[in-house]
Amino acid sequence: MRYILFLGLVLIILNCEDKQTKKKNVTAKSQPDTETNKVVVDSITEPAREFPKLNSKSSMEFFLKYNEEHKENKARIITDFGNIDILLFNETKFHRSNFIFLTKQKYYDGTQFYRVVPNFIIQGGNSDDKATSKKRAYIGKYLLPPDTKKGFKHHRGVISMPSSEIKNPHKLASPYEFFIVQQKGGAYHLDGDYTIFGKVINGMDVVDKIAAVDTDDGEWPMQNVFIRKVELIE
Repeated sequence: MRYILFLGLVLIILNCEDKQTKKKNVTAKSQPDTETNKVVVDSITEPAREFPKLNSKSSMEFFLKYNEEHKENKARIITDFGNIDILLFNETKFHRSNFIFLTKQKYYDGTQFYRVVPNFIIQGGNSDDKATSKKRAYIGKYLLPPDTKKGFKHHRGVISMPSSEIKNPHKLASPYEFFIVQQKGGAYHLDGDYTIFGKVINGMDVVDKIAAVDTDDGEWPMQNVFIRKVELIE
């Protein structure tokens, strides 16, 4: 009789502990949102990526394949000063593919022409906005090798890719940025150092307007020159 009572008492205690354990597990996984009465899950799974996070080792293989599947070669840069239409060269396939890829990822939207040197270049694709940094962090940190032997010259209106700001003896290109030569007569002293990957086919008057804005001592426009959007065109 005593054995039966003892066994029953043990079962009751174990049952209570099991309920407490389950209650603790539920509390650990989620917490109530007092404003909306909804349950907020602490650990949220990030949506599946459409592409791997890029680095300098993986980017070449990625863009080689991307070049085979994405043949677009015209884009429109929309600014408050007007539109700039560009043709991207198929000969510089990695740099063309990179620009198309970033356009489709909407990276350029909201960036700026952040460096303006009258009668020389306007340089875009960067911003001091945190959103730009977040986009770069998501896409990845990588550089592209120069491709300067296709016979292109830094004529007025060509689009070229600047070198990275890091110590960079091989002139590896900073893939998120680009510059347009505004200089009348061209800027041929840049040949051989920077990869030309396109040219302006409409909107050089807009380039000239941007090149005429006032800048500070660091060549940053006194008023932000936003790239509102970059879109692909036929």
